[in-house]
Amino acid sequence: MTASRMGWGTAWRLARRGLDWRFRGLRLLLVCLVLGTAALAAIGTLTGAIERELTSRGRVLLGGDLQFTLAQRGASDAEMAAMRALGTVSAGTRLQAMARLPQGDDVAVPVELKAVDARWPLYGALTLEGGRRAGAPTGMTAWIAPGVADRLGVTAGGKLRIGDALLTIGGVIADEPDRLSEGFSLGPTVIVSPEALAASGLVQPGSMIRAKYRVRLPAGGAAADPQALADAFTARFPVAGFEARTRDKASPGLDRFVGRMGQFLVLVALAALSIAGIGIGNGVSSYLEARRGSIATLKILGAESRDIARIYLLQMAVASAIAIATGLLIGVATTPLLGRALSGLLPVEAGVVIDAKALLLAAAYGALIALTFAAPPLIRAREFPAMALMRARVSPLRTRWRAAVRSMGLPVGAGLAGIAALAIATAPQKELAAGFLGGSAALFVLLAALGLGLARLAARLPRPRGAIARMALANLHRPGAQTSALVVALGFGLSAFVLLAAVETSLDANIARRVPDRAPDYFVLDVPRDGLARFETVVRHAAPGATIRTVPALRGTIVAYGPQDRMVRVADLKELPENAWALRGDRGLTYAETVPEGNTLTAGKWWPKDYAGEPLVSVDADLGKALNLKLGDRITVGLLGVERTATIASFRQIDWENMGFNYVLVFSPNAIADAPHNLAATIELPPAAKSPGVRRAILSGLVRALPSSSVVEIGPVLNQARDILSQMGTAILAAASVAILAGMAVLAGAIAAARERQQYDNVILRVLGASRRQLLTLILAEYALLCAVLAVIALVLGCGAGWLVIVRLFDFAWMPGWTRILVVLGAGVALVLVLALAGSLGLLRTRPAQALREL
Repeated sequence: MTASRMGWGTAWRLARRGLDWRFRGLRLLLVCLVLGTAALAAIGTLTGAIERELTSRGRVLLGGDLQFTLAQRGASDAEMAAMRALGTVSAGTRLQAMARLPQGDDVAVPVELKAVDARWPLYGALTLEGGRRAGAPTGMTAWIAPGVADRLGVTAGGKLRIGDALLTIGGVIADEPDRLSEGFSLGPTVIVSPEALAASGLVQPGSMIRAKYRVRLPAGGAAADPQALADAFTARFPVAGFEARTRDKASPGLDRFVGRMGQFLVLVALAALSIAGIGIGNGVSSYLEARRGSIATLKILGAESRDIARIYLLQMAVASAIAIATGLLIGVATTPLLGRALSGLLPVEAGVVIDAKALLLAAAYGALIALTFAAPPLIRAREFPAMALMRARVSPLRTRWRAAVRSMGLPVGAGLAGIAALAIATAPQKELAAGFLGGSAALFVLLAALGLGLARLAARLPRPRGAIARMALANLHRPGAQTSALVVALGFGLSAFVLLAAVETSLDANIARRVPDRAPDYFVLDVPRDGLARFETVVRHAAPGATIRTVPALRGTIVAYGPQDRMVRVADLKELPENAWALRGDRGLTYAETVPEGNTLTAGKWWPKDYAGEPLVSVDADLGKALNLKLGDRITVGLLGVERTATIASFRQIDWENMGFNYVLVFSPNAIADAPHNLAATIELPPAAKSPGVRRAILSGLVRALPSSSVVEIGPVLNQARDILSQMGTAILAAASVAILAGMAVLAGAIAAARERQQYDNVILRVLGASRRQLLTLILAEYALLCAVLAVIALVLGCGAGWLVIVRLFDFAWMPGWTRILVVLGAGVALVLVLALAGSLGLLRTRPAQALREL
C-alpha cells in the first residue's frame, strides 16, 4: 500500500470498514455536536421567528406606522393638523376606570378603558369570541375582555356601567390587534366609542388619561423612515410632551426584552458551541487512542500520514454529518417548546417553524467546530512514527510545542477564525459576540495554563507519606497525564453548574424583591382634590383602622437637565445614558412639603413648609448619578404642554421595594401645584378588616361616592407580575440548560478520555498487588485533588458569568443565593467523582494477563 495507490476511494473503503455503526468511541463527539447544533438551530429559528413576527406585524402591534402619546391632555388643533399632514390619524384615549353591574355597586372591576374613534384599527382587525371580526364600537356599545365578563358574570347583550355611562356589551374580545403595544395594565380592557367616554363623565381636568394618536402613512410615504418623521414632529413641538413610537419599535418594553433575550440566547449558543468543542476534542482523542494500534499497523503497511488523516477524517465526517442532522431535527422540534415558554412575553408563531437560514447557519457552525476541534488529535495521530505509537502505553507520546504549533497552527487557526468570523458576522450584537468569543478564548487559555501550572506544582510539592496520596499527586504530573485537558473540561463544566445556580437564585430573589408579599391593599387613582373628605369617610366607615396615604399625581416628561448655562436637551441625545430610564417617555410627578415616606436624603436639604422661593426639585439619587447631576443643576419637565424648570435642592435614596408611591422627581409645591391634577391614594387594611365583606363595602362605597375614581386591588396585580417574571425566569433557565447539558457531556467525555490512558497504569498496579479498593481510592483521590482546586475557579467564573447575565443583560439586581450555589457546586463535584468511579469500574474488571497481551 503506497500513497499513490490510496486515493479518496480507497480511504473511504477503509474508513467504512473500520467504522463501528453503533459509533462506539464516537458517542461523546455525537452527543456534544448534537447538543451544540440543536442549541444553535433552536435559538436561530426562534430568534428569526420573533424578528419576522415583529417586522411583519409591527404596524398591527402598534396600530399604525407612527404613534404619538400625550399624558393628561389631548392634542391641540395645531398638533392635530401636523399629524394629519403625515397621514390618516386614529385618535384614542386610555384611562383606568371601574366597571360595575347597572343594578348595584357591590361588584366592581378595575378596567383599562380604551376609547377609540371610527378609524380604529388602522391595521389588523379586532376578533370577538365566536370568530366575528369587528372594528371600533359605536354609540353606547362596548367590547369587553374575558376578564370583565368572568368577574362580572356578563355576556354579549348584557349591560354594564362605567362612570355615568350605561353600556351594552357588543361582544367579548378574543384578539385585540394592538394589545402588546399597550404595555402592562391594571385591569382587563373595555373598548368604547368617544361618545361613550364623554357620557361616562370620567375625563375631568387633572384626570390621569393618556391620549394616543396612531398615524397610517400614505401609500407613497410608507417607505419613508418612520423614525425620521417622528423626530421631525417632536422637534416641531419640543415642549408638548409627546412620546413617539414607530412601527419598528411597536412596544418599547417588548423591544427591550427581545433585545436582551436575543443577547442572552446568543451567549447561550456561543457557550454551548465552546463547551461542545472541548467535548468533541476529548471524544476524538479518546477514539483515536483506542485505535492507536490500527493506526500504527497502517503505517507499517505503508500508509503515509495524509492517508491516515484521510481515513479518520472521513470517519469523523460521517459521524459529524449524522450528529449535525440529528441536532437540526432536535432544534426544529424544540422550537415550539421554547415558543410556548415565551408565548405570553413574545409574539412567537405557534407550531413548528422552519428557518432555512438558521438551519444552514447551525449546520455550518457544527461542521466548523467538528473539524476545528477534531484537527489536533488527528494531526497528532498522523505525525508520530509507527513504533512510537506502539510504545505509547509505556512511553507516552510527546510533542514539542513549537512542532505542534507548526503542524496544527494552520488548520486550527483557520477553523477558529472561521467560527469567529461567522459568529460576529451573523450576530445582531457584534461587539457582544466578539467580546464573548474573546472571553471564551481567554478562559480556555487560562484553564489550560492552570492545568500546566497545577501539574508543575504537583511535581514540586513534597511527597505525602501515604501511598495513595503520593500516587494521586504523582498522577497529576506523570508523563502522559491528562491534567491540562481535565482542568479545561472540568473547569468549563463546573462553571456551567455555578452559572445556572447563580442565575436561578438571583431571578427568584428579584421576583421576591420586585413583587413583595406585603403591599397596600388598594391603589385609588383620580381622587378629586375636593372629594378627599368623601374618600376618607367611605374608607373609615368600612375599615376604621385603615391606613390611608394620598399624594398629588401628575404626569410629565423630562425635556432637559444639567447646569443652567449648558443644559442638555433629551431630544438631542442620540442614546440615553445608562440607567437613565426616567428619560424614556412620561413619568409620574408629584410635589410635597416633607420628605416622602420611604425616602432618605443623601445630599442637600428639603425646602421648608410654605416655601415660596424659586421652584425646587428633589431627584432620585440613582438618576442623579446616571445623569451626573449636582446640587444647583436644573431639570425642565414638559407638563401639559408647558415647560417647568426647577433647581435641584436634594437627592434621595428611594426604597423601591415598598409598593407605595415612589417618584424620581418630587417638586416643591410652588413649582407645579397650580397645574390641573387629582390625587392618588393607597389603602392598607388592618388584618381584622381584610374580610370579603369589608372589601365589598370599600369598593361599593367608593364607586358610589367617587364614580370618576378607579380602585385597583393589588393582589391580582401582584400575581400577574409574579407570573410574568416567573415566565421570564423559566425561559432564561430553559435556554441556559442547553449549556448545562453540554457541560455534563463534556465532564463525562473528559473522564472517558482520561480513562483510556489509565488502563495501562491500573494493569501494572494490579500486577504489583494493588487491590481494586486501593485503585478506586486512588482514582477518587486524584479527582478530589483536581476538584478541590477547580471548585474555587468555577465559583469565580460561574458567578462572574451569572453577574453579566443578571445585571448587564436583564437589568436585575445581583442577588445570588450562596447556599444553593455551593450546594449545586458540591453536587457538580460529586457528579465528577461518580462519573470517574463509574468509568473506572470497567477497567478494574479487566484481567491483567488479558490486558497485557493486548498492549
